[in-house]
Amino acid sequence: MSALFRFFSRWPLWLLHPLGAALGWAVFALSPTYRRRFLANSALAGYSFAQVRSAVAHAGRMVAELPRLWFGVPPPLIWEGAELLDAACARGRGIVFLTPHLGCFEVTAQGFADRYAPDHGPLVVLYRPPRHSAMAKVLEGARERPGLETAPTTLSGVRQMIKALRAGRAVGLLPDQVPPEGMGQWAPFFGQAAYTMTLGARLAAQTGATVLLVWGERLPWGRGFCLRFSELEQPLSDNQELAVMQINQGMERLIRECPQQYLWGYGRYKQPRRDPVKELG
Repeated sequence: MSALFRFFSRWPLWLLHPLGAALGWAVFALSPTYRRRFLANSALAGYSFAQVRSAVAHAGRMVAELPRLWFGVPPPLIWEGAELLDAACARGRGIVFLTPHLGCFEVTAQGFADRYAPDHGPLVVLYRPPRHSAMAKVLEGARERPGLETAPTTLSGVRQMIKALRAGRAVGLLPDQVPPEGMGQWAPFFGQAAYTMTLGARLAAQTGATVLLVWGERLPWGRGFCLRFSELEQPLSDNQELAVMQINQGMERLIRECPQQYLWGYGRYKQPRRDPVKELG
């Protein structure tokens, strides 16, 4: 599988994206479960299928561009709101990046690693290894790159992230990813109760790190990506329950900027899996 990824890594985005769009529509057509989840999740957020139908193709584009992102030449990037990032780096208290399953979330980490890691240290990203061994080997090679470190979804990974933040470095996570049982709480997400990770709120509370929202908009015709940085509308509450709700609201705001690039087919409202992991005390 690694050889296949490296083969496609030489392809330009303007070729990979049409291939991915076809893949996205094929999965939508052939998988009733995925299709029902896509339609139900987008409807909960108030969108008709006509409003978000292009998200079907974007889900496929996200998959097709991975070989290029992991093993190819870095794509062109536009930076929007980079002054917020510069200011956070200057404060030296660490940064907690929060990114939803929107656009290209892989490129947000890579962009920071390439531009800021030489002066501010590697970015630590929360990482759940895939179940398939072949894909795990591909990811192992892809994530071993300068400026990036991975932290497992365990207590040791949490400690790794806290250590990085206390050293003034940055960490990144996907707060709309369903965490293992015991590492989250139920909170509204587009009006529906969703099991939501508490890690982002806890990291910020324990270290005093700056919280920034970021997502990578996929530009048309394979022209690269735009990294969009912003802040929460209000500082995180000292109350963890409220802080988690604030983070969900921040993710909703980003998604509403471009619902056509959100992964509506992700199982956001599923029950958490049972792992032998205890919540951070």
